[in-house]
Amino acid sequence: MGRNRLLKFLQWIGDCVDDLSGVIFPHVCEVCAGTLVKGEDTICLQCRYEMPRVRLHREEFSEIHRRLAGHAAIDRAASWFYYIRESPYARMLQRAKYNSRPQLARTLGAMYAGEIRTDGFFDGIDIILPVAMHRWKKLTRGYNQAERIAQGISDVTGIPVATNLTMPHRHRTQTRRRAYERWLNTRGIFHVDSPAELQDKHILLVDDIITTGATLHAAAEAIHNAAPTARISVISLGLTHSS
Repeated sequence: MGRNRLLKFLQWIGDCVDDLSGVIFPHVCEVCAGTLVKGEDTICLQCRYEMPRVRLHREEFSEIHRRLAGHAAIDRAASWFYYIRESPYARMLQRAKYNSRPQLARTLGAMYAGEIRTDGFFDGIDIILPVAMHRWKKLTRGYNQAERIAQGISDVTGIPVATNLTMPHRHRTQTRRRAYERWLNTRGIFHVDSPAELQDKHILLVDDIITTGATLHAAAEAIHNAAPTARISVISLGLTHSS
């Protein structure tokens, strides 16, 4: 059997295995739980079409910028969809964060990066920096979802992921806290290791959800204080509606 025929045969076998595994263990949409058809991945085409997209990444000063306005200036800002608690899109992020689904977080990061890459959002960015998680919390959960989202973005853009941002001190959860409480809860929680590596770089800060912006603001402030010449942009998968 010639080499090309062998490769085609092996490809056919692989397709048969994929088709069979899809029957026994069908791949389902992470939003609607419907069975994915060939050519669909993670989210079905219908749910991608109906996704409540934010579409602010082209704006020079958007709602995201307003939430993050403060000590550290933000260059670009992007979020994929509006995070509405109890919506199927929100539950998808909750599974990626709490249900031991790190690969889902990485896949979603890659999907969003693929959507906005051609708009020039990533042009000139040197480093992807995920929002840090305290080491004990990461040990308990098994992973930092922001890191996995950052890795997905890197898979698409080729921009390296760095680990200069750390969280030396534990803080209480931000869930269900008011804006001022979130701000107090995040003051001074981040530290920048090797700040010289960030000087004069354009950094993309990554988090899973932007609510009041307190966490990203604290991270951006820590970077700005440690590396004043760095430029900072931000990206997330979810964005809550402003209250």
